[in-house]
Amino acid sequence: MVFGPPNRSGAIIEAVQPDGLHHVSINVDDVDAALAFYVGVLGLKVRPDRPAFAFGGAWLDAGGQQVHLIEAEPPKDEGQHFALAFSDLPAVVSELRQQGLQVTDPVPSGTSIQSFVNDPAGNRVELHQPGAISR
Repeated sequence: MVFGPPNRSGAIIEAVQPDGLHHVSINVDDVDAALAFYVGVLGLKVRPDRPAFAFGGAWLDAGGQQVHLIEAEPPKDEGQHFALAFSDLPAVVSELRQQGLQVTDPVPSGTSIQSFVNDPAGNRVELHQPGAISR
């Protein structure tokens, strides 16, 4: 398949214009441990609209977007991750560390700052504060 140059809007095809990110799905080997982490520690909310699939999991609300937990073998960590946005990352990092979690120090990334933490299945989660650095 050959892709042409983008048009002025940046899209290659006019009809392909996402409205935004709906969800990310991550594999977890222990749904209860993942729920304790994502709901009890990171503050996501369980959604009641997950279909009755034959495999375990949960749908979570993350401030208008969703994180879907899928009960399956987590992939090998090769840098893949997703990011959750926070308005006060240093406070979040401090609170997570007080709970005994290993969280990287916040570092600049453009005009933002970011830290990383791993969930109980080993999935990397970026903790991101957009616009934390003024230029």
